[in-house]
Amino acid sequence: MYKDTSSELKMAILPYFLDTTLNADNRWVKLAGLIPWSYIKDIYALNFKSAKGPQAISARIVFGSLIIQVKLSLTDEETVEIISENPYMQYFICLEKYEQKAPFVSSMMTHFRKWFDAQDIKNIDELLHSATQKKRR
Repeated sequence: MYKDTSSELKMAILPYFLDTTLNADNRWVKLAGLIPWSYIKDIYALNFKSAKGPQAISARIVFGSLIIQVKLSLTDEETVEIISENPYMQYFICLEKYEQKAPFVSSMMTHFRKWFDAQDIKNIDELLHSATQKKRR
């Protein structure tokens, strides 16, 4: 079951995080502002036809974790570990506050990859490229 909690906007304003505000010029903060999260949520929700069962992990956590993994060339285990260590990456995947524990188990990364096919990735990449070009103008 996928339930849109719309928590993505809760961290849109840089929060008071670890006794300070996150740096708006950080690459993960900037990238978070470019990604078409709404489109990603729509694609992700198609994977969950039933209204029953456990609540799915949010689309932003899922796709954001995949971006972190690919961008940094990490294993599944390293991806979860670096997310649990880094407040900017936690902001990127839209956790409400810094958590020192892992947001999910590394074996979930296998499922994350199955929820977005090659065409989905291509479409998201095109939207991201378009957004990046508009920012540069």
